[in-house]
Amino acid sequence: MTREALAARWGAAPALVSVKAAQSASRRRALALKRALDLALVIPAGILALPFILLAAVAILLASPGPVFYAQSRRGLDGVAFRMWKLRTMRPDADAVLARLLRAQPALVAEWEGSSKLRHDPRIIPVVGHFLRRYSIDELPQLLNVLRGDMSMVGPRPLPDYHLARLRPGAVRRRCRMRPGITGQWQVSGRSTTDDATLERADALYVRHWSLGLDILILLRTIPVVLRGTGAW
Repeated sequence: MTREALAARWGAAPALVSVKAAQSASRRRALALKRALDLALVIPAGILALPFILLAAVAILLASPGPVFYAQSRRGLDGVAFRMWKLRTMRPDADAVLARLLRAQPALVAEWEGSSKLRHDPRIIPVVGHFLRRYSIDELPQLLNVLRGDMSMVGPRPLPDYHLARLRPGAVRRRCRMRPGITGQWQVSGRSTTDDATLERADALYVRHWSLGLDILILLRTIPVVLRGTGAW
C-alpha cells in the first residue's frame, strides 16, 4: 500500500505517514540488534550460571519446604504477559504473610506502597533467601526467559501488575516499548534503595537513549553492583 493510500485510509498527511513508517522500521531494526546481542550472550551466561543455580536449589530445599523455582506473570514487549522465572527466596505462604503483616502493622503500609518492598521482610527465607537476593542469584533463571525472547539481558525492570498500577500511565507505555531486562538502568542506579519516581526516570532515560553501547555499559556496570550486593535487600 502506498503512502498516499495509507494517508487516505488513516486521515494523515503523506509526510506524517512516511515519518511514522521510518520510525517503525527504525524500532524494528533496533529490537533486532538487541535480540542478536541477547542471543550472543545468553548461552555462555547460562553455562556459567548453571552451577550457581544448582547450588542455590540445594540450599533452598534444605532451608524451606516447597518448590525451588517461582514464576510470576509480568508484562513484556508491547505489554504482552509472560511468566518470569526466579529461584524462590520467600516462604510458600508469602502472600498471606504480607497481608497479615500489613493489617497488624499499618505503619508498614507506606513503606510497601512506596517501593513494593519491606526492608525487614519476614517472608524471606532466613539466611538463604537474603543471600540469593543480595547477590541477585535468584534472578539467574531469567536467562531462560531471555532465550525464549520474553526478556532481554538489559531493559526496564520487569514489574508485577500491582506495582505497574502505581506508575504513571505514560511511564508504563514507555517501558513496554522494550523487552524487560535481567539488569538495567534502575539496577545500576540504586535498586531497592530508590522510589518509584527514580524507577520511572531510569526507565525513561534508558528507552530514550538506548543503544548497543549503552547495553554493554550497563552490563559492565552490573558486575561490581552484583558482587558488592549494592542496593539489594
